[in-house]
Amino acid sequence: MIPYGRQWIDDEDIKAVIDVLKSDWITQGPKIEEFEKRLAEYCGVKYAVAFNSGTSALLAVYWAVGLKEGDEFITTPITFVATTNAGLWLKAKPVFVDVERDTGNMDTSKIEELITEKTKLIVPVHYAGHPVDMEKVKALADKYDLKVVEDACHALGAMYKNSKIGSCKYSDATVFSFHPVKHITTGEGGAVLTNNADIYEKLLIFRNHGIVRNKKEGEWYYECQYVGLNLRITDIQCALGISQLKKLNKFVRRRREIANIYNHYFGNIDLFETPVEKPYAYHSYHLYPIRLKDPSQRAYIFNELRGRGLGVQVHYIPVYWHPIYRNMGYQKGLCPNAEVFYKSEISLPIYPYMGEEELNYVIETVKNLRML
Repeated sequence: MIPYGRQWIDDEDIKAVIDVLKSDWITQGPKIEEFEKRLAEYCGVKYAVAFNSGTSALLAVYWAVGLKEGDEFITTPITFVATTNAGLWLKAKPVFVDVERDTGNMDTSKIEELITEKTKLIVPVHYAGHPVDMEKVKALADKYDLKVVEDACHALGAMYKNSKIGSCKYSDATVFSFHPVKHITTGEGGAVLTNNADIYEKLLIFRNHGIVRNKKEGEWYYECQYVGLNLRITDIQCALGISQLKKLNKFVRRRREIANIYNHYFGNIDLFETPVEKPYAYHSYHLYPIRLKDPSQRAYIFNELRGRGLGVQVHYIPVYWHPIYRNMGYQKGLCPNAEVFYKSEISLPIYPYMGEEELNYVIETVKNLRML
């Protein structure tokens, strides 16, 4: 089975992890700060704080920007549930904006009508690695005094108008994930990047149980001032992340190369539409999502591809379709474009480790598809 995504681990990565295992620090040590520094430098931002998952990073930054009970935050339903579940943990309410049919990203022209007195935050998700039109998001945030947190778990290595996603040029903070199917991996892991010193300090506190160090009583003394959590990442993971970061540009280039090859072979197939890349975007292709022109064919095509050894997947079930959200009163039909996107979408295999034999097999298999 050729999966839709997978990691690329080489001998350099393995050695980096072994070196840490042989050292005095396997957690709360120097590799964490080194990884954070290198990640911040790569994205051109002042601060980075690493976490044990992208979900933890989302929770921490929502808390750090002040999201709380009774607040609303606007985001897309075409995302993994972590984007909104993190807000539910803080007892805030997600408000879903419909998506663009071609990119799957939030339709920025529909955000303003959803802003109320309770709105605190906008969370654009750079679906599949294609950036949201962030200038439009920032203009609305400035107009209504809202915070912006980019969910860029798909988009490390992507760019918006020549600025790297993660630079926080148009947002208060950006979140990345380092799950094995993402652009680089730390096993599990995530990070928040920001140029805001106050957000940075709060992230550090929240990651470490809500504890603030205070040496007035001695070197041993600390105070738990907030209800934080243990969301720390290890030096083992960060050593892997440092090694992976060195190869990030190569990984993104290979993803784009595969996407361009797919576009060449699949661009004229009547069965589906291929991903787009808007003029303002540099797509990093975490996913290669095709959209079937006849959604009624999706189950058949999906099963055909799986049956022929392609580990295709669907990204995503609209968040508000999940039972927990239905139980909160969200109804189907809320975001029509998102629902059509979901019913039409299939993610084809794309990852840097794909060899020519695997790539050619995907191409031939997809080219030979026929409708029922």
